[in-house]
Amino acid sequence: SGLQEQEERAELLQPLAFVSLVLCSVLLYFRVSLMDPGFVQPEEEEESEEQSMVIPQVPSNLKMRRCGYCMVKQPMRAKHCQLCQHCVRRYDHHCPWIENCVGEKNHPLFIVYLSVQLVVLLWGGHVAWSGLYFEQSWDWLQQNILLLMSFLLIVIFTVVVLLLLVSHLYLISCNTTTWEFMSHHRISYLRHSELENPFDQGVVLNLWRFFC
Repeated sequence: SGLQEQEERAELLQPLAFVSLVLCSVLLYFRVSLMDPGFVQPEEEEESEEQSMVIPQVPSNLKMRRCGYCMVKQPMRAKHCQLCQHCVRRYDHHCPWIENCVGEKNHPLFIVYLSVQLVVLLWGGHVAWSGLYFEQSWDWLQQNILLLMSFLLIVIFTVVVLLLLVSHLYLISCNTTTWEFMSHHRISYLRHSELENPFDQGVVLNLWRFFC
């Protein structure tokens, strides 16, 4: 009877854990989408001396440019987002999924959100797959069409989230952003740098500085 009680408790805990994970994912989504991604404030003045000491490979004569849209002085690695109408520090990309920019302040939390979302999708995919019993009949297809479509949709979302998470982790390990990776030839501090990526300090240190 003790073994049966443990099995019943486990059966009850699994859906409870799944619902908690889904709730955590939803809360993370709203947190990442509503928080300040690192908007550059007008009162933030030049940091070129400090930046040239931190990143000696970047030419010291590179001056901070003034944004032509919001007229603030852009720190290195910042970019103006026309959808948000702000310059964002350590700009990565504007994510239509969360309707917000991914930048200096919310990028780590965005990675946590993607990780939790991936676990939810994998778990949901496993549950949907375990409920499918394949038969070659029209009646079976009519009865299971919604479950089958749900499973295929979960697979598509899982692949998208997995690719997004892997690509972000790779860029973080190199200490570069999506914008810098895609527009390397257009960015002055990268174009005039002695190194291809002046911010790269090794995988371990890059990951440590990003997450910690």
